[in-house]
Amino acid sequence: MSTDFKINKEAVQELASILKETDLTEIEYETEHAYIRVKRRIQTTQSIHTEPKVQTTVSQLSVASDKTIDPIQHPGSVKSPMVGTAYMAPDPESEPFVKVGDIVEKGQTLMIIEAMKVMNPIKAQKAGRVIEILVSDTYPVEFNEVLLVIE
Repeated sequence: MSTDFKINKEAVQELASILKETDLTEIEYETEHAYIRVKRRIQTTQSIHTEPKVQTTVSQLSVASDKTIDPIQHPGSVKSPMVGTAYMAPDPESEPFVKVGDIVEKGQTLMIIEAMKVMNPIKAQKAGRVIEILVSDTYPVEFNEVLLVIE
C-alpha cells in the first residue's frame, strides 16, 4: 500500500469551476479510489445595526396587511424545488439573505436548501418585495412547499 498522496489538481479545478458556474457552496466527488470535497466561501456584505439582534420566529415574519395572503395561490410564491433543509443565511454567524420587507432583484439568492450535502441556492424568479417568509433557519422543507412570497 502506497503512502504517497497525490492531488489531482485537474479534478479539483474542475469541481471548483462547477461550484462557480452553478453558484453552489460545496461539491463532493467520489470514485472507487478517490474522494474529493471542494467548498467555497461566499462573501456577503453586512450592514451595521445599532439595535440589538432579535431572534425571529416564523410567526413573526409575515407582513401585516388588510388582506389575508394565500401563499399557495399567490403568483409570487417561491416554492421548494426539492426536499431538504432550508438555511436562511450563508453561515450561522451571517445575516439572513432576505427579511420580510426587503426589496429583491431577479436572480438574487433568497435562501439555501441543503439536499444530500449539496447547498442549493434558491433565487428570486422576479423582482419585488418579500411580503412573507414561511420557513425558518434549519427548517425541513418538502418538494413544492411554499418558502416565501414576493409581491
